[in-house]
Amino acid sequence: MILKSVTDLEHNPDPLVLTNLPEPLPADDEVLIRVTACGVCHTELDEIEGRTPPPRFPVVPGHQVIGKVTATGKNVKELKPGDRVGVAWIFSSCGKCTYCIKGYENLCPDFKATGRDANGGYAEYLTVPEGSAYRIPEIFTDVQAAPLLCAGAVGYRSVTLTGLKNGQCIGLTGFGAAGHIVLQIIRYSYPDSKIFVFARSENERAFALELGASWAGDTTDNIPEQLDSIIDTTPVWKPVVEALKNLKPGGRLVINAIRKEEADKDYLLNIDYSRHLWMEKEIKSVANVTRSDVKEFLEIAARIPIIPEVQEYRLEDANFAINELKERKIRGAKVLLID
Repeated sequence: MILKSVTDLEHNPDPLVLTNLPEPLPADDEVLIRVTACGVCHTELDEIEGRTPPPRFPVVPGHQVIGKVTATGKNVKELKPGDRVGVAWIFSSCGKCTYCIKGYENLCPDFKATGRDANGGYAEYLTVPEGSAYRIPEIFTDVQAAPLLCAGAVGYRSVTLTGLKNGQCIGLTGFGAAGHIVLQIIRYSYPDSKIFVFARSENERAFALELGASWAGDTTDNIPEQLDSIIDTTPVWKPVVEALKNLKPGGRLVINAIRKEEADKDYLLNIDYSRHLWMEKEIKSVANVTRSDVKEFLEIAARIPIIPEVQEYRLEDANFAINELKERKIRGAKVLLID
């Protein structure tokens, strides 16, 4: 399924086109993967609608990829044909800059993303550098593993960036693919922490309580106590403003979104410095993901274990899944099955 240009889903609900492409060949340091499943992420919406546009077209989207290695380049050392692997948002980085040397390749100025800067997993095959392909724990099926590579790995990074300590209170704003995995991470790693979930959908709030949230309500509801940190996974601005008022002094809001939409940007005018920002409150963004985030999270997810709630679609139904995501018809994660 290829994207030929930036477009508006409201006027073009079928932006992805089913196409036959030649089977790619791996470069010397790459592996060729036969794809079996690929998660559907809000970032694909941002690519399609131009908030984080691909540098060239056509491009194959998809960055939560599961499959098996079928061929390797001559410099590949660890992986071999038959290995089951996953591919996440990080396709490559320069490996030489200050950020890469320190393990912050997510901040590399030459960071390249799977499914945006290089063809991704909405396809039968893709190639990727060996260092960006990760062995998948046996406990997970292909469909279960796919959402772990973005909603899970980036969610794990979000939790790390909050600086949360066991027993502190944390909020989750938005409860889609990332939220339902993050909640399970927190319950395992911080068992004495209360988790407050803000979601506009009654179904999402009920789902959060099923998974062990201490409280669930709408974004504007009053909460029983102030929070040490909040993770925002929504594509809009209203939850950011509302979250800031719910933070304790010194609290931190972590925004896990590659881009924010413009529709409600004027809601930022509701920010009142004394109520929303004073008392050393912080806002921190999540930028991409590192290879160590993916590796560490897969190990943790297997120990817990985290089994994502998944809705399955055929590859040729990718447009349908994307439109459901746009319309917030979400329970857990959406995954494409690649025959």
